[in-house]
Amino acid sequence: MTTIPDIATLAGEAAAETSGTATARARSAVLETLIQRDPGRFRILTGDRPTGRLHLGHYFGTLHNRVRLQNLGVETFVIIADYQVLTDRDAAENLPEYVEDLVLDYLAIGVDPARSTIFAHSAVPALNQLLLPFLSLVSVAELSRNPTVKDEIAHSRQSSVSGLMFTYPAHQAADILFCKANLVPAGQDQLPHLELTRTVARRFNDRYGGATPVFPEPEVLLSNAPLLLGTDGVKMSKSRGNAVTLAADADETARLIRGAKTDSERHITYDPANRPEVSSLVLLAALCQGRTAQEVAAGIGSGGAAALKRTVTEAVNDHLAPIRARRAEYGRDRTYLRQILRDGNERANAVADATLTQVRSAMNSNY
Repeated sequence: MTTIPDIATLAGEAAAETSGTATARARSAVLETLIQRDPGRFRILTGDRPTGRLHLGHYFGTLHNRVRLQNLGVETFVIIADYQVLTDRDAAENLPEYVEDLVLDYLAIGVDPARSTIFAHSAVPALNQLLLPFLSLVSVAELSRNPTVKDEIAHSRQSSVSGLMFTYPAHQAADILFCKANLVPAGQDQLPHLELTRTVARRFNDRYGGATPVFPEPEVLLSNAPLLLGTDGVKMSKSRGNAVTLAADADETARLIRGAKTDSERHITYDPANRPEVSSLVLLAALCQGRTAQEVAAGIGSGGAAALKRTVTEAVNDHLAPIRARRAEYGRDRTYLRQILRDGNERANAVADATLTQVRSAMNSNY
């Protein structure tokens, strides 16, 4: 029998979520100051699932920030989460191509393999072995009420929920804690995952750590990334074909933006609440040009949707031109891409093996 939560319960959950987000934003402001002061004290874990090419939503949402943190001197681990493709798919199709495309996009935007470790999830056995003790530290109830997992299950392509999908938060805890990351840049929707990771770290330390904690309790660096809508007016997504990918050429970019949804009002304004599609295009141009959305809108004025789309097309193509040039250059040598991944896998394995050895010692199972 399904229990329907009452209004009071829903209101309480919403209030708690709002409070948690406000706390995370305040703490993130403090963390930004600490990063500027001493970036070497931080290690971050971030990454993507290889399910298709990265697009402008990824770029302005997470990728740009990764490069910023790397360049500040923060030690960076970038995971290509190939195993996690299976959480909501019956088969992992086109994986070799998608994995190489991710490496290519990372290099093109400025991820430096000499300063950032790029590695594949499936290539690090010790990382995945951490999942077993971690699952013993969380309850079925804790996994089932994770709101992010609920949402992922609701939008899953599968007819039933796999155990891999259900245990996704514990997998993510292993991804973060294998390298003892103490900072995770993430969006608001990832806060429940991060809280469960902190719970796993705390419970392991309490149960097995003794006087010396094995794992840090990682903090979230909450992203202020803008929400960019796809060309159809809904969330930008790899699977919907509504996004400009980093691999798109100038002509394809122009075609996609030309077909973007707007509205019937001729005068262009930046009003996300009442004109979401127009405002998303205005914001995209502003981000590419380093201007405010209000400045872009004022510059277009009564030019209408056609002038807006011309402005956005020019801004996007100008901004992506050097990224596309680097992508084309790196793409000529696929062997180099595989070598970067092999080098990153080797570094990640060394870190994961050391962590697993420490875990076994703490659990008295280092036979």
